[in-house]
Amino acid sequence: MKRGHPSQQGAALLSAMVVVALVATLASAALWQQWRQVEIETAERGRSQTQWMMTGALDWTRLILREDALSGPDKNVDHLGEPWALPVQESKLSTFLSQDQQWREGDSEVFLSGQITDAQSRMNVMNLIEDGRVSPEALARFAKLFQRLDLPAAQLAELAARLQQATARITPNATRPVSPADAPLMPQQTSQLVWLGLSADTLGVLAPHITVLPVPTPVNLNTASATVLEAMVPGLDAGGARQWVRQRERGHWATLDAARLALGPSGQGIDAKVHSVSSQFFEVRGRMRIDQVVQEELAMVQRDTGQVRMLWRVRSSTRHAADETAPTSASRALQ
Repeated sequence: MKRGHPSQQGAALLSAMVVVALVATLASAALWQQWRQVEIETAERGRSQTQWMMTGALDWTRLILREDALSGPDKNVDHLGEPWALPVQESKLSTFLSQDQQWREGDSEVFLSGQITDAQSRMNVMNLIEDGRVSPEALARFAKLFQRLDLPAAQLAELAARLQQATARITPNATRPVSPADAPLMPQQTSQLVWLGLSADTLGVLAPHITVLPVPTPVNLNTASATVLEAMVPGLDAGGARQWVRQRERGHWATLDAARLALGPSGQGIDAKVHSVSSQFFEVRGRMRIDQVVQEELAMVQRDTGQVRMLWRVRSSTRHAADETAPTSASRALQ
């Protein structure tokens, strides 16, 4: 039997090795693609499930606010002693969500927490504009807040001027209409006030005390903080505001007249146009944690005659709880 030429044998061996390497590469690529598709599907399914659970939690909060408005002796009064004001501490939902209500090793751990905040416990930026012009009274109240928080007054002036321009852009009968190209966008959320000239540092200090609502609103005396009360009530200083809060903890005020009577001389500055004991707008914050993945949502709802509708909803980026890196997915707002 004749043997092939050594060069032919080497070429055959090399060809076989190339074929094996090519097959292994293709198999690895196929396996990686399959693994990638499984991971994408798993992540998408988890995101969808989390979104549905968060939607259910928001619907539950809307139900709480609706029932609060329709029942009870104080249905026309909102205060911090009501059920809606109690925060929900992080609670485990894994057992409740499983089909047989039994948690097994390997199942995802699901935790939910959240809180409803009275948006009218804060100073509404929209109060700065009245009939298309900057309101001197509202500007004075905000100036007092800026002074109390040691913030630059120049930024308040710019905020008021640019808010007037933004209002003129969307109001047909504005007294001083401006070109749409020059006017800033109308903000819907507190974080968007940077559009109107506030710096990030200033906004960070202001955020707990201000809000942006669709219409001008009074401040609820039953839920406002001492800082907000100090800015909103003429002649009230920091000590007097803290005393108000301590007195309020012993019992809320059912009417503005009751608040005036309880507060004595300081209560004479209470005005039904800028103060109230009830609220229509509420901020809902929810947080869901599944294993090491955290998702947060923030929504603004309006309650009117027992109906609670959502004005906007923002979902934060999903991130790993153990790795607090910068978010990678954009939030969304629903109008």
